[in-house]
Amino acid sequence: MSGVYRHTSVLLRELIDALAPQPAGHYLDGTGGGGGHDAALLERLGPDGRLDILDRDPVAIAALAQRFADCPNVFVHQGNFFAARDLLPSCTALDGVMLDLGVSSMQIDEADRGFSLHKPGALDMRMGPEGPSAAELVNSLPAEELRDLFRRWSDEKYAWPIAKAIVRARARQEIRTTLQLAETVAAAVPAAARRDGHPARKVFTALRIQVNGELEGLGQALEDLFDCLAPGGRLACISFSAMEDAVVKNAFRALTAGCICPPEFPVCRCGRTPRGRFPQKPLLPSPEEIAENPRSRSAKLRVIEKI
Repeated sequence: MSGVYRHTSVLLRELIDALAPQPAGHYLDGTGGGGGHDAALLERLGPDGRLDILDRDPVAIAALAQRFADCPNVFVHQGNFFAARDLLPSCTALDGVMLDLGVSSMQIDEADRGFSLHKPGALDMRMGPEGPSAAELVNSLPAEELRDLFRRWSDEKYAWPIAKAIVRARARQEIRTTLQLAETVAAAVPAAARRDGHPARKVFTALRIQVNGELEGLGQALEDLFDCLAPGGRLACISFSAMEDAVVKNAFRALTAGCICPPEFPVCRCGRTPRGRFPQKPLLPSPEEIAENPRSRSAKLRVIEKI
């Protein structure tokens, strides 16, 4: 195997250890990215094991297909893990599923993809070829909808002045590049807010989430993937923002919940029993990993095991 991209996988050892892989197990990676986690998992699989890899990004798919071309037990598929059960009907009774949410390093590092607010490029932000780009949203949504978008997905404190500044700027000239948007946002916030990281960071995050539909339906997708597990199988998920982590945490808690009858009931009437359990506590990157890879600093790993 030969990698095409230089990519540092986050919480690599922790994620693979959490899956407790079996040599003959069947595993699914719903967010293949650069393939770092997949390569590490393959080291634990024998010839009878199987790994299916999904990714919605055609660029990532091409790189993954090349990287694992010589691995007969690896199968690469393009698609969103939200639809994994429909795309991969053979993925039932899985021994493990892994997800690395958010944007990948190779997407950030390619300026033309429009994910980075520090590099000049087209304001796109699409992980796949479908749907409207960030530029289309920025240049078409009313100020009120832009404000609500920034508040909803990134809790942007200055959402309203930023939205109004965008509308004024696009009236003069369409906002088509990352730097145009970053400069427009920076000029709309107080000087004090510019000292706490780049002032456009939350706006870029909110647009990326909206463009790719990253959070709407995520809870249901996690439940669907949990249903694909065999008893004892594990779903391991790395999130990178408070909103992502909240969705993962709530979905996993619902799957581990037992009786929901009111406490005054003498006996259980709902008949609900936990479907999963937490085999370990959530994990964060070590100080050493954060020092080596600053992009890992907000990562959190949660794991659930099917009962």
